Amino acid sequence: MPDPNGLCFSPDYKKLYVVSTGKGPGDTGPGGKGEVFSFDVGADNKPTNRKLFSDFMVDSIKCGPDGIRCDVNGNLWASSNAGRNVGYNGVTVWTPEGKLIGRIRLPEVCGNICFGGPKRNRLFMAASQSLYAVYVNTQGATPG
Repeated sequence: MPDPNGLCFSPDYKKLYVVSTGKGPGDTGPGGKGEVFSFDVGADNKPTNRKLFSDFMVDSIKCGPDGIRCDVNGNLWASSNAGRNVGYNGVTVWTPEGKLIGRIRLPEVCGNICFGGPKRNRLFMAASQSLYAVYVNTQGATPG
């Protein structure tokens, strides 16, 4: 897979999600397309059955993911880099089946995200020049 970057596991550790980012500075290969792939994780802990999870197109706008995290319900939260497309930078939220169910809009590109706080119900978003935080109605999946 070209340019693997962000990754996370589903809450039950049976799925691995991997971001294939676009070609970056110094890359000599073809570069990824800003997509996320899912893999099944078997009893041997090896990823198999690579599938395209989402191409991260929203309203015909590419919302390139980078940092990703799962919540306790298995939804995938992804930072969004839509460049100069106002209203599409921030965070996108996807069901385990790859359907877009929510967005958090930021006035700048978002690169990484993480759930935190005592109840893991606060989403922290690292953007181009700012750090944002918002309480959400779910919890981030536990780290282990």
